[in-house]
Amino acid sequence: MLGDYFALSFKNLKHRGIRSWLTLLGIFIGIAAVVALITLGNGLQAAVSAQFGVSSTEVITVQAGGLNSYGPPGSGVVNPLTVGDVEAIDKLSTVVRTIRRNLPSGRLEFNDRAVFGSAMSVPSGEDRDYSYEVLELEAEFGRLLKDGDRNRVMLGYNFYADSVGLEKSIKVGDKISLQGEALTVRDYEVIGISKKKGSLVFDNIVYMNEDPLEDLMGYGDDVDLIAVQVKSKDLMDKAKEDIEKLMRKRRGVKEGEEDFDVSTPQAMMATVNTVLGGVQAFIIIIASLSIIVGAIGIVNTMTTSVLERRKEIGIMKAIGATNQHVFMQFMIESGLMGLIGGAVGATIGMLIGIVGTAGIGSFIGSDIPLTINWILVFFSLVGSFIVGAVAGIAPAMQAAKQNPVDALRG
Repeated sequence: MLGDYFALSFKNLKHRGIRSWLTLLGIFIGIAAVVALITLGNGLQAAVSAQFGVSSTEVITVQAGGLNSYGPPGSGVVNPLTVGDVEAIDKLSTVVRTIRRNLPSGRLEFNDRAVFGSAMSVPSGEDRDYSYEVLELEAEFGRLLKDGDRNRVMLGYNFYADSVGLEKSIKVGDKISLQGEALTVRDYEVIGISKKKGSLVFDNIVYMNEDPLEDLMGYGDDVDLIAVQVKSKDLMDKAKEDIEKLMRKRRGVKEGEEDFDVSTPQAMMATVNTVLGGVQAFIIIIASLSIIVGAIGIVNTMTTSVLERRKEIGIMKAIGATNQHVFMQFMIESGLMGLIGGAVGATIGMLIGIVGTAGIGSFIGSDIPLTINWILVFFSLVGSFIVGAVAGIAPAMQAAKQNPVDALRG
């Protein structure tokens, strides 16, 4: 019996005019917006996660505050961190190791062209191995830096992909020039190109061993960033508190007046997810208004349909259809209208999400995995059918109450 309702409803919908289908625009736009937004949101989360470039959940990042110029994290600050801070944090009971990071800005010359960017210091010994592991740093061509590589550098993938403005790809074995302190220019051999990470930072950076980079840039004891390995995940909160307490004491500041920042990958991602969640909630509210408008359109369309099909209703009742039969017929028909609008909207929303995710990946130079929330799509379709069916209740009740004699006479 239920199948008969759907079959007859499909048959009736085929003969609907353009006016009837236009009433579905509200549901179509609402569902398309929700599906597209969630798909794009998943892509944005993957893109933002790639920018951190850190896989370990047991790493705390410390950097100075008071930024007064554009540049990498921790650079250009009023009161920078120092080597003494690195050594003091390393002595905490919750800490396994601390790694000094300097990210000075400079000028790179190749192919008679120059670009400005950043370099990253690479520590020596066991700290080097740990850094490579945490950053998931691998060589696409050539090899990674080793201890003793004084006049050699490794470059991010975009130098090979020619995405940095040099108009020529840099390959292993090429020579580049770097300008340092007091306009000093030195030549370096490229011994490796890192694998693509999809990060605007790591794919565009010059990797140099710590001592040669300090000699070139002359930053002395200043430190841009301190990476802290904590003994275990369970000690993350305690380690963070210990570091903050220590740094407040060393820098002579009170709680709430810190001129430094101590953060974890989880905290950074939580902040990003909160922002994205707020944007998604706002768009969903707007999309819900479109769905409500679509539901009102279905009410109007089905009410008009009842008036136009009075004779059909009269014939149905004359041959034995009950009020319940007529009610179910019109309610399912309105539900199918909502379902069709939702199906088209979900399809367009997925296409927008796929194209948008590919666009984000292209912009940051990363292959972002496409994630389609099929559960969301399913419930969007179910919801659109329910919205249509609920919108059709009043017209369906009006149709069911029609007197067969009056309907046939009209």
